[in-house]
Amino acid sequence: MRTISLHDTQTGEIRPIEPREPGRVGIYACGPTVYGRIHVGNARPFVVFSLLKRFLEHEGYEVTLVVNITDVNDKIYAAAREAGIPSEELAREMSNSYIADTDGLGLGRPDYEPRASETIPGIIGLIGRLVDGDHAYATGGDVYFQVRSYPDYGALSHRNVEDMDQGEGVEGVDLKRDPLDFALWKGEKPGEDTAWDSPWGRGRPGWHIECSAMSAAYLGDVFDIHGGGLDLIFPHHENEIAQSRCAHGTSVMANYWMHNGFLEVEGRKMSKSEGNFVTIRELLNDWPGEVVRLNMLKTHYRSPMDWTLKGLEESAKTLDDWYWVAADTKGERPSAAVIEVLADDLNTPQMIASLHGLRNSAASGNERDHSEFAASLRFLGFLSESAAQWKDRKQQASGVDAEQVDRLISDRTAARARKDFKESDRIRDELAAMGVVIKDSKEGTTWEIAR
Repeated sequence: MRTISLHDTQTGEIRPIEPREPGRVGIYACGPTVYGRIHVGNARPFVVFSLLKRFLEHEGYEVTLVVNITDVNDKIYAAAREAGIPSEELAREMSNSYIADTDGLGLGRPDYEPRASETIPGIIGLIGRLVDGDHAYATGGDVYFQVRSYPDYGALSHRNVEDMDQGEGVEGVDLKRDPLDFALWKGEKPGEDTAWDSPWGRGRPGWHIECSAMSAAYLGDVFDIHGGGLDLIFPHHENEIAQSRCAHGTSVMANYWMHNGFLEVEGRKMSKSEGNFVTIRELLNDWPGEVVRLNMLKTHYRSPMDWTLKGLEESAKTLDDWYWVAADTKGERPSAAVIEVLADDLNTPQMIASLHGLRNSAASGNERDHSEFAASLRFLGFLSESAAQWKDRKQQASGVDAEQVDRLISDRTAARARKDFKESDRIRDELAAMGVVIKDSKEGTTWEIAR
């Protein structure tokens, strides 16, 4: 098999993949906490790890991708109270919305999408093992992990234990033996309408233990790749490692740790208070899923991404052109150039540059490159519609009469042929007034809807 290398957060190095079981790769990627519609930042790891799965499978690996849904969390309780509905109802509604929204990106589903609420017995069992092993203690209905019982704490985030803060504020501070300890189980509190019985009283799990239980249930005590957003390195992933290793007695939790970079919108950090909070549903109302996905892939997954309207417009124009050049060709196999750059830490910007080169060669009449261009796009999940369907979608969204546009372009071509440039310019201006942009090239004249 081809050598495939990925950046490992813990070592800071790009390392060749060496699966625990030859030919098989297990991936766990942290999914969203479902207290509202997912935003474009939530979707980025979904796109990254879905592409990684697709690529590894193309290279002959059997891949199991697990992406969890956190449907038990403080944020869900708070959002449900604000909305005046039961927390279970909000979590169910937002979980279904998350699945529908990511379906719209056109990448398929992970192999497993466990929900924390469905993993409670396994979570309780894992906490029990930590208590029995003196890595955790029960107090006042809560259970806390003893951070100082685990000597390697901080190895992933490269932080000194004395400089850490779990970010839990004052919650449980009077019950903790050490401020650094973090909650594994939280006793039921007034106003919380969802709780489960446990050996420590009614309550619900802490956030970090949920992922340790779900990853182990589907991938085992040790697996190949764990991923998520850069913001999860500490404390979430650091805590996952600590509790998983202590519960299972293993030297590692995952052999590789992958993290995607932060996201900004028009150069500013995305937040509701800034008024630039962009949900996937809002994007899909205005743009095809392929456009949204291509716009993400233009930035390397480890780099910060600036989400802009201009970027979306450019991605839409690129896909219009790709659909036109590919012209419903199936193709036999993806380009080696595209595959090779993906093998180098999933280098999607270079992948797109290779696609542009293939496009130019394909448009000039190179049949082999035309076939590889189309096959590469289909391998990446593009060209999910026929060229006619893609064009019709744009026309319907804009209200433009395609037959009228084609007739005017034909008239303009005839005017140019007889060197009647005044008439040619008049037709161009008429098309522009209709919201149609034309593009002349040696292959002919194409058109698209102005955005």
